[in-house]
Amino acid sequence: MDDALRTRLTAAAAAVRQHAHAPYSGFAVGAALADETGRIHVGCNVENAAYPQGLCAEAVALGVLVAAGGKAVTAVTLVAGQGRPATPCGGCRQKLREFAADSVPVHCRSVDGVALDSTMGALLPLSFGPEALA
Repeated sequence: MDDALRTRLTAAAAAVRQHAHAPYSGFAVGAALADETGRIHVGCNVENAAYPQGLCAEAVALGVLVAAGGKAVTAVTLVAGQGRPATPCGGCRQKLREFAADSVPVHCRSVDGVALDSTMGALLPLSFGPEALA
C-alpha cells in the first residue's frame, strides 16, 4: 500500500472514530477499509445497553462497503486506544477475512500515533475463508 492511501485511511478512521457511540466502555474505535476500486468505507463502534448487541467498527465498515457494492477489502486501518493501538477482535478478524486475502495490510494506530502494522494472514493464521467452500 502506498503512503498516500495509508494517510487517507488513517485520517478517515480517526474522523469516523469521533462519531462512535461508546457510552459504556468509553473505548471509541474508527475503521476505514479500502475496496478493490480504491474507495474508502468507514465505520465506528456502536455500543448497546444490551452489551452483546453492540457493533464493532470493522463490522459497520464492512456493511457500508457491501452496501456500496464493494466486493473486496484491499487495506484496513483502525484508530483506537491510547499508547497502544487496538487490533481487530477475533470475530472481526473472521468478518474481515471474508473480503480480505491473507496479504491485505492491516494498520492499527492509537489516538496518540503509536503504530502497529500487520496483515490479515498474520492476525488470523490458517484462516477459514470463502475459498474453503469452493
